[in-house]
Parts: sequence; structure tokens; C-alpha cells
Amino acid sequence: MIPISTFFIGLNGLIAFALSYIVVMERTRTRIWHGESKEDVLMQPDPLTNPTAWVATVEKISQGLSVNKTMDESVLQRKVRAHGNLTEYVPIGLLLIIALELMHSEVWLLWLLGGTLTLARIVYAYGVITKYGPSVGRAIGFFATGFVYIFGSLACVYYGLKGIL
Repeated sequence: MIPISTFFIGLNGLIAFALSYIVVMERTRTRIWHGESKEDVLMQPDPLTNPTAWVATVEKISQGLSVNKTMDESVLQRKVRAHGNLTEYVPIGLLLIIALELMHSEVWLLWLLGGTLTLARIVYAYGVITKYGPSVGRAIGFFATGFVYIFGSLACVYYGLKGIL
């Protein structure tokens, strides 16, 4: 049983879903179905030019759900990157935590790494989505995730050597 790792996998799974939902809603609002800008999709046919009944229904519902109708492709790009960044960094962090839990490391260490990773990814996503370029949220998220990677990796080396010797 690895309840602590399971808890943080669940939390980060919910964050991944929330970020993917944010991206989908932004794609719906901007009608940019692939890529991150109108230039990314110039060669693709526009499904709204001659929509099927299904496409027209989905378009009507999705546009009704959209809160802000102004076009800002940079917002979509930032939301895509927030989601992509989570999927790039969280798996390794969670693997470190799982390995440490399987090695019966200290419980406080698991909570420290899992909590830091989860909060770091939330703060990072907020920083990327709300501001283009450097931001406090991005910096805190980056350095906190780095802490998890370095401290978690060193702890894995320690517990690995302890198990070998």
C-alpha cells in the first residue's frame, strides 16, 4: 500500500484535468482547434464554414459556456503551456515520491515532497496563465519543483544505497 503517493497522484490528476479543461474552454472561445494561434491552422478547413448539425449544436453550447468573447491568442498559448508544463514535470516528481514510499522513507518526507510538488504546479500554472513572461508564480513554481526534484532524487539515492548495502 502506498497511500501518500496515491493521494498526491490523485491531487495532481485533478490539477491536470482542470488545466486541460481550461485549455479546451479557451480553444472553444477562440475557435482555435489545433495549435496555439490562427497562423498554426491556416491550411486546415474551418469546421464552422459549413457545419454539420452536430458541429452547429456543439458550437452553440460551447459558445454559450464561454465567458469572455474577446480574442487573445496569447491566452490560449499560456494555458496550453501551463497544462504542458504540468505534464512534463509532475510524472517524475510523483515517481520520486512513489519510490520513496515503497522504500519506507520517512512519512514527513513524502508529505513535504508531495505537498511542495502539488502547490508548486498550481502556483506555476497560475503565474503562466495570468502573466506573459517572468512572474512571481512562475519563479516560485519553478524553484519549488526544482527542490522536489533535487531533494527527492537525493533521498532516492540515499534509500537506494541503504537498501543495497
